[in-house]
Amino acid sequence: MKKNVGNLDKLARIVLAAVLGGLFFAKILTGFWGYGALILAAIFLLTSVISFCPIYAVFGMNSCPKN
Repeated sequence: MKKNVGNLDKLARIVLAAVLGGLFFAKILTGFWGYGALILAAIFLLTSVISFCPIYAVFGMNSCPKN
């Protein structure tokens, strides 16, 4: 897997994951929407940690700086 998620993109994903997780654990989002937010937060966190986004790969996108 070639990295396709840059540093600014990683930061945005981590912040968004924290916000979505916070909304779930604060019980602002509950039920279907709450679990959906929690799953999305986990996906954002995972893709930021491994620096690879499969959706970016499908569409040929890359937010990493060019060498």
